[in-house]
Amino acid sequence: MFNVFLTLFLILFVSSGCSIKDDRLFQHVDKDVNTSIVTEKDYEKEVKFEYKIAPNDRLSITVYVQSGTGSQQMSSILTTNEQGVNKAAGLLVTLKGTVRLPLVGSVKIAGFTEDQASKILIKKYKKYIRNPYVTVKIINQRIIVIGEVNKPGVIPIINGTMNVIEAIARSGYLNSVASRRNIMIIRGDLRHPQIRKINLTDGKSLLTTSMLLQPNDILYVQARTMNGYNKAFKESMPFFKAVSAILDPFVQRVTIEGK
Repeated sequence: MFNVFLTLFLILFVSSGCSIKDDRLFQHVDKDVNTSIVTEKDYEKEVKFEYKIAPNDRLSITVYVQSGTGSQQMSSILTTNEQGVNKAAGLLVTLKGTVRLPLVGSVKIAGFTEDQASKILIKKYKKYIRNPYVTVKIINQRIIVIGEVNKPGVIPIINGTMNVIEAIARSGYLNSVASRRNIMIIRGDLRHPQIRKINLTDGKSLLTTSMLLQPNDILYVQARTMNGYNKAFKESMPFFKAVSAILDPFVQRVTIEGK
């Protein structure tokens, strides 16, 4: 009888491997895409990274003019950073990479940094306004943090970039089942993503990688493997209890007959 029970246990435990795998995202990624080593040259590029405006970004654009002749004070005549019950903040960049503004009409600014876009708009407004000054700010930059953190969600980027430690801290830190050895950064086109794995427990490996995050990155904290086995064991407990209840009379009968 014990052999039957043990056989059932092994079958269920092996089959529970499916549920363990189901707990993890972004599996079966091509080995060529996975990378945790970042060269000094690539790291320098990431340090100097400056985000470029893309379609579906939302922008805060403000146009200033001199308050009066000879005045050094500036006053705004246009601001797009308005929001209300039925409005989203900022001005949406179209799929063509353009924004439409008073006086200048439709202007293409996708592919340019905030500073470059400001210069483009200043040049446009000079045709209509004397000594204009334009500021452009991307207001929907964010990092997505999912997995085993205490407060998963979307984190806004204020300073143009963020690192893994800051993102984890702002997500309420890692929870009790989080793996410190397999934290993933998913970047770029999700059809052909760049995936980087980081091991926070190994100080030496951190010297050969980069923990800098960029806008729209996904930071995924996986659960430890043992957590999957514990979950699978808990899920199978009702079955074992049911089998035990069914077999219990037979076990007692064997015991009595043995006496």
